[in-house]
Amino acid sequence: MGKLIKPNYLGKTMADIKESIYRELVSITNGHVTREPEELCCYSYDATGRFFLPHAVVFPAVSHEVAEIVKIAAKEGIPLIPRGSGSGMTGGSLPVKGGIVIATSRMNRIIEIDDETLVARVEPGVITGNFHHAVEKKGLFYPPDPASSSFCTIGGNLGECAGGPRAVKYGVTRDYVLGLEAVLPSGNIINTGVKTAKGVAGYDLTRLIVGSEGTLAIVTQATLKLLPLPEAVKTMAALFPSIHKAASAVSSIIKDAVIPRCVEFLDRSSIACVRDRFGFHVPDDIEAILIIEVDGSCGVVEEDGKNLETFCVKKGANRVITAADKAEASTLWAARKALSSALFRMAPDKINEDIVVPINRIPEMVLRIERIQKRTGLPVVSFGHAGDGNIHCNIMYDKRYKDAQNLAESAVDELFEATLELGGTITGEHGVGITKMKYLPREIRENELKIMRGIKAVFDPGNILNPGKIF
Repeated sequence: MGKLIKPNYLGKTMADIKESIYRELVSITNGHVTREPEELCCYSYDATGRFFLPHAVVFPAVSHEVAEIVKIAAKEGIPLIPRGSGSGMTGGSLPVKGGIVIATSRMNRIIEIDDETLVARVEPGVITGNFHHAVEKKGLFYPPDPASSSFCTIGGNLGECAGGPRAVKYGVTRDYVLGLEAVLPSGNIINTGVKTAKGVAGYDLTRLIVGSEGTLAIVTQATLKLLPLPEAVKTMAALFPSIHKAASAVSSIIKDAVIPRCVEFLDRSSIACVRDRFGFHVPDDIEAILIIEVDGSCGVVEEDGKNLETFCVKKGANRVITAADKAEASTLWAARKALSSALFRMAPDKINEDIVVPINRIPEMVLRIERIQKRTGLPVVSFGHAGDGNIHCNIMYDKRYKDAQNLAESAVDELFEATLELGGTITGEHGVGITKMKYLPREIRENELKIMRGIKAVFDPGNILNPGKIF
């Protein structure tokens, strides 16, 4: 476990928080607030393994409660940290300067699913997977599908502009957000965007807030675009004896074959971690697996599946296995989604980076990752959404040993350097948070950063909303 850091905002300690402020929070939320140390611990960490204690955690149920909490914080200069399920990979929901965590777990209503206009309205605490199931019961489809969809929230997805395997065909969260209700750091409630397919009146505040990691406003409702549910889906696994052949296949599938809805990539180390979960035998000489999925009408899916199977074999696959039904497809995806936790079989600690490169540079990126692994002697496990160039690189190490910690950090430096050299970006869906702050100026120049800081200052002149993130 990492070191637990006690809260400290504006030089104050936990004991300095006014009793009157706590009583106001109790009144606003009808008692849904805590400052008990053992309960605060539950909101002090995320998937980074870092820990920062907040001063209090509040659980508002409606937007006007959020607005009242924000007004108190603005008056007193208390940091506010919006939080969904705490599944983030870069520390976006950590109370690094103490303050009040606004947990959205009680704001979990699916307000409306309109199957005529293909629009839904939801609150930020809705679990993404629950939303998937709800719209699919109505014959509709919400494409964004982060690997943590069974427990992450729509609000967290909005904050990080989450993607997922289906992004290669359907895009990411921002492509499905039509409008927002949000609370500004002043406590004012705003409504952005439209409920229609088009709308260009004024600046696009919706897209500005989506992906802002909770630093500009606290989202209290979202209007989301839906699609008709595809008639059929075909899931297959292509087994390659060479990681380079698999990488080459990824970079040319879309150009030379069909547009799949998913192309997931697993390297040899990834396969070893979940070999017993695929539902079929994976020979020891297999170095990479591509999980490929196509959707559409039954006829199109059958034809696309056959074309992809032929294409993968032509590109060097030893075998292509097609899931016979939904159960087999679910087993295959369960193996993929189990990877993050299964990696700890290799080492007790990891640094998880989500780089993106142009898909035609994936083969070269694979070579660069192999060089990093060879230089450091640390396992660097690669998997992810290769269909859009988004590779999750997991550097495995034991932080009890200083040499290993230094090597891991140098591996991150080298990984980002290679990514930017190949025309990529240091984060595709995890955000910047606190873990990538020092690397941001390598990708974004000072003039552009100055504009971003200016936007933050306009929205949040007191810097109370999720301070210490991104910049």
